[in-house]
Amino acid sequence: MKFSEQWLREWVNPEIDTQALVDQITMAGLEVDEFEPVAGEFSGVIVGLVESVEPHPDADKLRVCQVAGGEETVQVVCGAPNVRPGLKVPFATVGAVLPGNFKIKKAKLRGQPSNGMLCSESELQLSDSHEGLMELPESATVGEDIRAYLGLDDAMIDVDLTPNRSDCLSIRGLAREVGVLNRQLVEGPAIDPVEPVHSDVMDIRVEAPDGCPRYLGRIIRNVDLSVETPLWMRERLRRSGIRSIDAAVDVTNYVMLELGQPLHAFDREELKGGIVVRWAEQGEKLVLLDGQEVELTPQTLVIADHEKPVAIAGVMGGEHSGVAESTRDIVLEAAYFDSISIAGKARQFGLHTDASHRFERGVDPQLTRDAMERATALLLEIVGGEAGEIVEVRSEIHLPSMPVIELRQQRVDDVLGLAIDRTEIEEILTRLGLHVDKLTREGWMIGVPSYRPDIAIEEDLIEEVGRIYGYNNLPVTEPVGSLALREEAEAVRPLSSIQSLLVDRGYQEAVTYSFVDEKVQKLIDPGHEGIALANPISSDMAVMRTSLWPGLLQTVDYNQNRQQSRIRLFETGLRFVRRSDQSIEQVPMLAGVVNGPQDPESWVNGRRKVDFYDVKGDLEALFELLGIEVEFVAGEHPALHPGQTAELRRDGEFVGWLGALHPQVQKKLDLDGTTFVFELFLNSIVSGYVPNFKEFSKFPEVRRDLAIIIRNELTYAEVQRIARDQAGEHLTGVRVFDVFEGESIGRGQKSLALSLFWQHPERTLNEEEIQGWFNAVIESLKTELGATLRS
Repeated sequence: MKFSEQWLREWVNPEIDTQALVDQITMAGLEVDEFEPVAGEFSGVIVGLVESVEPHPDADKLRVCQVAGGEETVQVVCGAPNVRPGLKVPFATVGAVLPGNFKIKKAKLRGQPSNGMLCSESELQLSDSHEGLMELPESATVGEDIRAYLGLDDAMIDVDLTPNRSDCLSIRGLAREVGVLNRQLVEGPAIDPVEPVHSDVMDIRVEAPDGCPRYLGRIIRNVDLSVETPLWMRERLRRSGIRSIDAAVDVTNYVMLELGQPLHAFDREELKGGIVVRWAEQGEKLVLLDGQEVELTPQTLVIADHEKPVAIAGVMGGEHSGVAESTRDIVLEAAYFDSISIAGKARQFGLHTDASHRFERGVDPQLTRDAMERATALLLEIVGGEAGEIVEVRSEIHLPSMPVIELRQQRVDDVLGLAIDRTEIEEILTRLGLHVDKLTREGWMIGVPSYRPDIAIEEDLIEEVGRIYGYNNLPVTEPVGSLALREEAEAVRPLSSIQSLLVDRGYQEAVTYSFVDEKVQKLIDPGHEGIALANPISSDMAVMRTSLWPGLLQTVDYNQNRQQSRIRLFETGLRFVRRSDQSIEQVPMLAGVVNGPQDPESWVNGRRKVDFYDVKGDLEALFELLGIEVEFVAGEHPALHPGQTAELRRDGEFVGWLGALHPQVQKKLDLDGTTFVFELFLNSIVSGYVPNFKEFSKFPEVRRDLAIIIRNELTYAEVQRIARDQAGEHLTGVRVFDVFEGESIGRGQKSLALSLFWQHPERTLNEEEIQGWFNAVIESLKTELGATLRS
């Protein structure tokens, strides 16, 4: 809100300068955006009277004027179109200095002497108006310094108020704050009831009391709107950022700025019948004061006559019901509109008005009658007329009731960090207009005035106490808290270690949406039905993911379309699966996707494409970091290649999948090249073993090699399991170093060559021990797998 400092000081005048006042308001929570003088720097400008005007003999657009400036009359050449005899204007005498350090000197204009300059508003930097001279009232005293006459030693202060402080959208509200801060009384103009002189009243009906709990109307007859608004009022409006229009509109705007209550004046002749406050009907249209035609909705509160809407309540009046110079009878409106009913309506029609700005934030419901009486008195003073009775329609059950809030002394001390004297707290609250309803053992019961709808809970009251006490006066204390270390299971690896290992192995972390395309998800994971979103962002983000693969595979497609040939991505996130009881299970997952060459292209590396065992090696490195043993078992998955799919099992429990994408799925997703994917249940793999110290053996390690022939369908994992079970406790490793298939060993057979390693921590193993374990391994392989030794 922008306002004049002089106007504020008429209500409360603390003995501080402008800068101190601005700082004080800001520190009270009402941030001042800027303040600036109401006029430019100038001197030597007085009230001048144009006594005569003659045409310039050598210039059609210039006039030769005789101007009285108090002690003498001088000749001034002027080109303003509105210069005329009897006009009083700002007159810059010889020697005056105008804004921009422009000095006025004696001069000749087209041969005619000119001893000074008649000024427009823009030349004094009062406004941007430069169409003609600034016209002063006839009551202006000739020769008086214009700065003193117009009160130009003033500042315009612009306060950026938060939405909750609607009480400060007026001079009265700001003065109340300044008075509280400086412990001074606030003295505004006296508002006395205007006695009605006729019995003519409007028929007023409120059919929407929930949107308009209180509505006041008054007829003022025989007004003369050709009368110009007084200069003092026009100046106050200008300094508050409001343009003068006519006396009736200017008075309503003035009272709004002064008290905070928006008002509206209707031309009585344009109202058909009475006034009805109602919700608009679908399809109704209204031409507003700015000429814009809008189509109303049933959620729009309107002021209507008995035929049509004439205004959008709390926003803007209609074009055909507003006052004009020809208006003789006006209907003055003052109402309280519910803020929720008005909120957003101005923006809906592309508007933002001073009235809507206030009603959306909340206006004092007890202010309407005072505002009506104040506006009536000003109108009668300026445009004359005869005031009628005030008609009021009021719905008590829809008017807001102000709360009584308990405030505890100890709570104030705890929140503000210091003990404020009980008497001082009571004084601060009383100066703010709050009242102590009752004293309690722990504090007070505080009644909140109607102009403070932002105060609803105890913390609001504490904020008010701290604000007025002074934020700068509150002690600076550093927070103290317990910093005890959180206990973490040593066997559980942090997610960051998994992410770091995959990054080290050439993967990049991706973050995809939890919402995916339903068609893609059914293609990837037909066994789970996706949870549909009520309001999806788009059709390709319509269901919650049951796997991380759809998002990663779409990322692969996105990158391939941008000429990225080598892609290695991983993601950690949640999948969402609906349980049988209709609840949603959120499961942390780790997934990855690999496509393209195994190594980056260079002169050293070839262009070998990544294969199943490359990705399997990445996972084995991960499991080694985690300290867990995971078995890769041939499996089947509807989205994976039948011959390149493995179930991952830990201690017999299923923990994930690894495999190549099924060629048909890959084709439908329009992916180039073989794509490998994996997905693991995070909670099943992050818990491993607790590291412990084990001394290195100083004794030699023994190796025995073994070549066996087994059926093709048997896996190395089965061979390794038997070897570990039968080779004794001092076995340190089993390693396969050759695999062979060929007609020489028989169809459907393969040869595996193994190395077994033993080492004792405290002595050298003897040949009998080693041979015993070695023979036990051979016998078990023969018995359980039908293996034969290869000669």
